[in-house]
Amino acid sequence: MAGKASQYHRGDMDIHEQVSTFHLVMNITKWGSLVIAAVLITLVLWFCTSAGFLAGAITGLVVLGLGTVLLRSRGEAEH
Repeated sequence: MAGKASQYHRGDMDIHEQVSTFHLVMNITKWGSLVIAAVLITLVLWFCTSAGFLAGAITGLVVLGLGTVLLRSRGEAEH
């Protein structure tokens, strides 16, 4: 027995909200990981080595700066 016809049409749904949510989650993940890495490096150098606070803070700031430069959005890629 044949089922009744579906009202679904592939590709007709507006997915703007889903795309926005995806980009938000990816940005939070990207920048959050960078902050966690910089804080972790700072704390490890401060407390677990003889380098001290200043060396840990400088290294953390360098990691944060380099990460910011490398992780910036470069615009929309053309497909």
